[in-house]
Amino acid sequence: MAKFFINRPIVAMVIAILMVIMGLVAMAGLPIAQFPNLAPPEIQVSTTYNGADALTMEQAVATPIEQQMSGVDNMTYSFSDK
Repeated sequence: MAKFFINRPIVAMVIAILMVIMGLVAMAGLPIAQFPNLAPPEIQVSTTYNGADALTMEQAVATPIEQQMSGVDNMTYSFSDK
C-alpha cells in the first residue's frame, strides 16, 4: 500500500487535501456547546509599598483594586492575599 502512494504522490496529496477540507467542514458544523472549556484570563497584580504596615497596604493598594474589579463582566472569582 505504501508503494502505491510513493509511486503516485499526486494521489496522496489529493487525499490529504480532501481530508483537510472534510475536517474544516466538520469543525464548522460543531455547535458552540461542544467546544472545549478554556481557562478564563487571569490577572495578577504585585505591589511593593516600602515602609508601610498591613493596614496601610490594604487601604492604599488592595481595596482600590478590588473596588475597580467589582464591575468586571463575567468575573468568576477574585482572590486577595492581604
